[in-house]
This record gives sequence, structure tokens and C-alpha cells, in this order.
Amino acid sequence: MSSQTQINPLGYASIELRKDSGAHYTPSILSDFVASQITAQIDLTHSTTFRILDPALGDGELIISLLREIKNIWEGKNIEVYGFDTDNNALKIASYRMQEEFPDIPVFFSNEDFLEYAIRCGRNDLFSQTIEKFDVVIANPPYVRTQVLGAKDAQRIANIFNLSGRIDLYHAFLLGISMVLKPGGLTGVITSNRFMTTKSGGCVRSAIINEFKILYVWDLGDTQLFEAAVLPSVLLLKRKNGNDTYTNPGFTSIYSTTARVEDRVVANVLDAINSPGIIKTESGQFFEIKVGLLDHGQSSDGVWHISTVNSNNKLSIVKANTYCTFGDIGKIRVGIKTTADKVFIRSDWSTLPKDEQPELLFPLITHHVARRYRMDESSTPLFVLYPHIFINGKRATVDLKDFPKTSNYLEKNRITLEARDYVISSGRKWFEIWVPQDPNAWSKPKLIFRDISEKPTFWIDVNGGIVNGDCYWLVSNKPDHDELLWLALAIGNSSFIEWFYDHSFNNKLYSGRRRFMTQYVEKFPLPQPNTELGKEIIRLAKMAYDKVLSKELVTIEKDLDLLIWKAFGLSDEEIPR
Repeated sequence: MSSQTQINPLGYASIELRKDSGAHYTPSILSDFVASQITAQIDLTHSTTFRILDPALGDGELIISLLREIKNIWEGKNIEVYGFDTDNNALKIASYRMQEEFPDIPVFFSNEDFLEYAIRCGRNDLFSQTIEKFDVVIANPPYVRTQVLGAKDAQRIANIFNLSGRIDLYHAFLLGISMVLKPGGLTGVITSNRFMTTKSGGCVRSAIINEFKILYVWDLGDTQLFEAAVLPSVLLLKRKNGNDTYTNPGFTSIYSTTARVEDRVVANVLDAINSPGIIKTESGQFFEIKVGLLDHGQSSDGVWHISTVNSNNKLSIVKANTYCTFGDIGKIRVGIKTTADKVFIRSDWSTLPKDEQPELLFPLITHHVARRYRMDESSTPLFVLYPHIFINGKRATVDLKDFPKTSNYLEKNRITLEARDYVISSGRKWFEIWVPQDPNAWSKPKLIFRDISEKPTFWIDVNGGIVNGDCYWLVSNKPDHDELLWLALAIGNSSFIEWFYDHSFNNKLYSGRRRFMTQYVEKFPLPQPNTELGKEIIRLAKMAYDKVLSKELVTIEKDLDLLIWKAFGLSDEEIPR
């Protein structure tokens, strides 16, 4: 391990190379916040030597913030500082900073992958070296998605740390920290908030709950506190020591808001992070702060979201007035994925000579035509060459001999299509669409919605269009359930569903945009369809579809909104304003 070495503090690697590695150095305002939260929980009475670790050291900002915070309580205590980073230049910078500010503290920095160290620490066999663990871990792990890691490395990490789905490197770091922390030890971690709500984050959520006592969670939303293109969160955790009792952890969330009446003006969002209400920063941004408790439902891998007494009471009323969910109507699917859009999808098919225009062209529905209730048909339509059919209850590919113009067109693009070796290796024909979905379903009425949108955007298609992979879609699994699609259309576009989403999932991106994915939308509730209220909601939803370009739509939507809140048992006074 390297110790203190004086070097030129300006010797950073290039920002581009640093970002490619997933490293995003922590600004002092955020590192000071994390350090202060850890220090408030520290107990220095049980260790003769107090060992601190940063597993992704960077330029040492987090360690230095923590040492500044605890300097008034460390008298008579031996303190050792450890750090890992695969960027040797960053280690030199951190070493220089430590030597300048804390020359008397022993420093042990290593140009090593922390995960390899954590694996050695986590082994439990007679031949593994006994490694002393740490009292405090403070960390801002790197954010590196599966596709950047590469399939081989991603699979290895997933196997070692028992991860599944689309893993990110920070998932493994969170679990690695549990391997190196002493029982009763503390960790403060800055990390992406994605794991709280995504399907792939379920195993991480479960592991955190099993290995740690969660003290507090801060979801910092779209505050843009540092340069990483992620929405950050801060976790304050205590390694379980066998006699911990469960307490509901605190949870604070903060996201930008369109509200323009603030409760107070602050220099930065962290100045008011634990006080609920609307704040305005000195830079002119508006944010809403919510303070409550962490709720993960009945299972350890459940989605994390904030709960308050008020929201819990309302959700209980909604549940009591729920007839079924969107997922009960039918399976929610993502649209088709060709993996060769330039070949299969075009807006200029008609410019080809008539004897070269493929026979198998079908209208394609994308997010570009997204509009509430009914899609926008004013833009230039896209068509997809769709070589799949439904035969004897199964999806099949067409026989190209029956479609000579389609065959000729595909042959001209054969080199491009055959370059998709994953299609061939999976036993598929070279001209197939990679994810074609169900050809039999396209002619049925479909509820379609955008994946990412500030406002929910659901619409009905009754014209047999094929849905592209930038949208999700749903058809009813029974003929008599078509009326439920219209009910779902109304619910999906309501202010009620915005409220329900934010209190049940709260997976927001920058500028208040929400993620409308299968795992959330399938749980959207529907009220009773056969009551007078339910029938009126369905009638107005059909009217909204017909009057989408009319001035009447504004009045229809207002009437729908009020009826929907009422159908779920909530009075006018309980509607959030």
C-alpha cells in the first residue's frame, strides 16, 4: 500500500477518461453533508484504533470532509485512513491533500480494485487471510452500467455478489461495503437512486435490508448537486450486529417543482433538506421537499418510496375502492425492437419505385405521435416492414417466396441484417425482427403509453398499428374486457395517477419526468367499472378520444379528474392542489 507522497495537486487525468471509468468526484457541499450525518452517529468508545475507508477514493474529498467533522472528538484516539482507487493519479492527489491537511494521520492508499479486496474480505474459509474490518466507510462508488462493463465482467460480478438483471457497478460496491464493515460500523454512501425503484435493484434492496440497519435515506432527485448524469441519493447505514431492533428509517426526497410559491429561500437545497415544503434556491430553482418514512412494502426487495401518515391513509382508501389493476386487464409489453431500424423502419417507402416497395408494410406507432387519448396523426407517418405472422396459435415468419418485393428489398440489405449474429445464433432467420412481439395482437384495440414523460401520456389505438420499442402497450386478455381499456385510458391520464405514482414508486428523472415501465403501470388501480361513476368515466374517456382536437376536451378532462378521485373514495378536499 502507498503512504503519503507529495505530488503536483493539479495532475488530474482527463475528465473524459474519468467519466468513462464511472468516476464522478464529489463536490464539497455534498461530501460535507454525508460526513456530518456519519459523525452524528459515530461512537468512538469501542475501538482502540479507529479505521476509516473510502473504497472509491478519487481525489479524497469525502475522507477529508469526514476528518474535518470528527477532529473535535478524536483526541486520544488512534485513527487510520484507507482508500482504494484504480486511478493511480487520483491516489497521488488524495495523498498530497492528506499530507497537507492531516500530516499526523497514517494513510494507507492502494491502487487496487476495491471489489477484489471485498471478495477476499468476504471469504469464510480456513485458508483465507484474516482481514481487519473498518469502523466507518464513506463512499461515492462509480456508476458503470452492464453495457460498459462488458458481458464477461458483468457476469462475473453478478455471480460473486448474487446480483441479477441489468446490474451497475455501484450495486456490487454497496454489497462489498457490507463485507468490510465491522458489526455496528457505519457507512454513508452517495449513490444513484435508481436501485430504489428498478427491477434489477431488487436484490440490492433486499441485501441492504438483510445486512444493514437503515438509519436514513435522502433521495436528492434532480437537484444536480454534482456532474454525474444520475439522480443521487445518500444512504446512512449501520452494519447489523445481531441485536438490532427494526425501526422505520427516515426518508427525505427532494425534486424540482412547478410550484412558484416558496416557503423559504435558501442558498442551496441541503440547507433545508430535512424541512418539508417548497423552497427556492438563490439561483432561482424551485424544489419540493418531502419528509417521512421509508416504505418498502411487505417484501425485502420491494420498491423504496416515502410514506407519510397522510399518504398512507389515502392509499388505504384507494386500495379499498380498487376493482383490479392494469396488469389484470392483460400483459403489458414493450414495443418491437428491430435492431436494424434503418432497414425495417422508414418514412419514405413511397419514394421507392412501385415494383420495389415491400408488400409487408404496416403503420408504426412511436413516441413521436404520443398524445393523450388519441395519437397525433399530423406528422409524417412511419411504416415498418414486419415479416411475422400468426399461424396455428403461434408466431411465425412469412415465406419470402410469397412476397417477392419484400424478398428483393431484404436481400439488398442482407449483409446488414446478417451482421446481427445474435439473431442467427439464437436459431432465428436472418431477416427477422429481434423482438417482434405478438402479430395476432396488433389488430386489437390497444392501450399505449410513453416510457418517459413528465405527464402520463396514454392513448388508444383501434387502427391496427404496430407499437415501436419506445412505447409500451396493452390489449385485454378477454373480449369482454375492452371497456376496461377505456377506463384505464381515463385513469392513466388523470392527476390521480400522478399522485398515486409519486406516492407508490416515485421513479423520477430530471425536470420531473417519470418512468412509466411495466413494473409500475401493471400496479395502477382501476375503480369499479359497473357503478354509475365507473360507467360515466368510461363514457367520458370515449368522448375525450373523439373530441381530442376540440375545445371541449378541457372541460371533459376536468370532469374526468373529479370523477376519478371520487371513484377511489377520495373527497374533493383530499385532492392535492
